[in-house]
Amino acid sequence: MLAQFREFCQNLSSRLLFSVGLTLQKMGSTIRQKRIEPDTQRDQYQKSVEQTSDQIRIKELEDRLAGAEKKYDAIFNNIPNPVFVLDITTLDVLDCNESVKAVYGYARDEVISRPFLNLFFEEEKEYYAFKLRTASLLHHVRHITGDNTSLLVNIRISASEYPGKKVLLVTTSDETKRLEQEQQIVQASKMATLGEMATGIAHELNQPLSVIKTASNFFMKKINHQEPIPEEILLTLSREIDSHVDRATRIINHMRQFGRKSENTSAKIQVNDILKSAFEIFSQQLKVRGIDVLWELEEDIPCVMADANRLEQVFINLLLNARDAIDEKYNDQRLSKNMGRITLKTSADTKNVGIVVSDTGIGIPVDKLNKIFDPFFTTKTVGKGTGLGLSITYSIVREYQGNIRAVNNDDGGATFIITFPRVPEDSP
Repeated sequence: MLAQFREFCQNLSSRLLFSVGLTLQKMGSTIRQKRIEPDTQRDQYQKSVEQTSDQIRIKELEDRLAGAEKKYDAIFNNIPNPVFVLDITTLDVLDCNESVKAVYGYARDEVISRPFLNLFFEEEKEYYAFKLRTASLLHHVRHITGDNTSLLVNIRISASEYPGKKVLLVTTSDETKRLEQEQQIVQASKMATLGEMATGIAHELNQPLSVIKTASNFFMKKINHQEPIPEEILLTLSREIDSHVDRATRIINHMRQFGRKSENTSAKIQVNDILKSAFEIFSQQLKVRGIDVLWELEEDIPCVMADANRLEQVFINLLLNARDAIDEKYNDQRLSKNMGRITLKTSADTKNVGIVVSDTGIGIPVDKLNKIFDPFFTTKTVGKGTGLGLSITYSIVREYQGNIRAVNNDDGGATFIITFPRVPEDSP
């Protein structure tokens, strides 16, 4: 019986332990479940907060982007100068600002998606298509407005980025009114220069007139005496008359061409030809004064972009200046050989074409070297200069991206050095 009771107790104990273990296992599972549920809710809450925060940041960025775009549009459209965004390959207009309408008379939708070259004159389109892709600044370009009038503009070009492509950012500025005012001053200076050259022109015309007068007197004398004129003499005198009439005609036409109002245009020109043309007016009066001219011209010199008439005015002003400096040094006396000399020299390097006008005159006071290109400044005595010649010379040279400077020579006199960018050989 004792053995049976002990076995019963053991069985009961095992069952109780199993029951307690099972109960504890269920309680542990319940406790763990209750502990996990708050953690899951907390994670979900945290994710919800993070998503809301991200949405707020995105909204802030969108608002900032919209504000930046609005600010950009306001700045872009309120720039007083026309601004164009061009496709770098086709030169079509991708965008432009509102100033285009004010300056050119075109609405934006009349310009966008159309060639920028439509604003240029037909004969200049090929040249400027090349320059727009290679230059950063273009001066005095002719543009056509909506009512077919002509504008003179300066163009600034820079490469930029546009959504999905590279572009050219082009800004134009209307220089028409300013250039018209400058042109009036230049024209007044031309008239003053013609006045200064009057004596020289008279000398130039006097020689052909003298030849014609001599020949006509010879003919009248022979006719009055009823003497025959040998055919050889008649032919020789006729040729002389013809050549001197041609010379007088060239001088007169040259003066008329120089005196006319020049256009603010640019073309490929040879500085050697312009320099010779300018000298042609002065050859006789320099000869009368005993002033020698030494030529040192580089053959086959590259072209430069300028207006021939305006560039001739530059050279005439410098020749006048050299002549007056020599006259002042020697007090207008007739010079002996090698006393008065003007040297005209041209040269070129890989980038520039250079022109040098040097004289053996009085030179320039050192303290005035930095003032000689100022308007109305002159070192000449009262009544012998307007003070505009060198100022206008400087202005014209700068118009064509050139530079000019003056230096005193070691052995006396002064030298003016001009440089212009040479036209690339592949330029149209």
